[in-house]
Amino acid sequence: MKRCLMVTGGPLDLDFAAGFLKDRQYDLIIAVDAGFTSCLKLGIRPDLLVGDFDTFGREEILKYRSDAGFAFDIHEPEKDETDTELAVRDALKAGCSEADLLGATGGRIDHELSNLYLLAQAKRQGLSVTVYDRNNRISVLDAGAGKKREFWKETSYGTYISFLPLTETVKGITLTGFKYPLTGKDISMRKNPGLCVSNEICGERAVITFEDGILLCVESGD
Repeated sequence: MKRCLMVTGGPLDLDFAAGFLKDRQYDLIIAVDAGFTSCLKLGIRPDLLVGDFDTFGREEILKYRSDAGFAFDIHEPEKDETDTELAVRDALKAGCSEADLLGATGGRIDHELSNLYLLAQAKRQGLSVTVYDRNNRISVLDAGAGKKREFWKETSYGTYISFLPLTETVKGITLTGFKYPLTGKDISMRKNPGLCVSNEICGERAVITFEDGILLCVESGD
């Protein structure tokens, strides 16, 4: 199982990032456009630099082309994909099945939403991406026969766990071990998208199962 770190050009709490990365090892590190600036500040040497570099600076990035230690995937600014989408594509090409994503939240809301929607696309393609910031851990859950996701109080990222529909309807949600349990409940983007927001683990362990659809899972602290 190959693991990847992707650092985007969004706002990044460097103190948080340094602590987060302290004991983690990755097979591939990708700097996404101005995420290269964050990597330099953190003392991280990425394996691959990806994007159009309209934020970092196209002339500036070319200064690093002579460094044999870096690989590049440089694109024109006029393109159909976001830079983070290009990074996901490169991670998949490299054979990665898991990725941690830093710098994906806290900036422009259109970029943030695009990054979160991208998690579902990446999951379908075989890359499980988890977004981290100081207060949130964000991932995607998909349905399937016998599939369940367990949450343990000891390793929870914060007090609250929310589940938001990424497909128009998510069917048959059952929550056990949560403060607000459910049994076979459907949630819809149109009717009740906030039904599963701000839940909590009651005991040591809680479980979610559902029959159809895709959920965004947000584990949060205040």
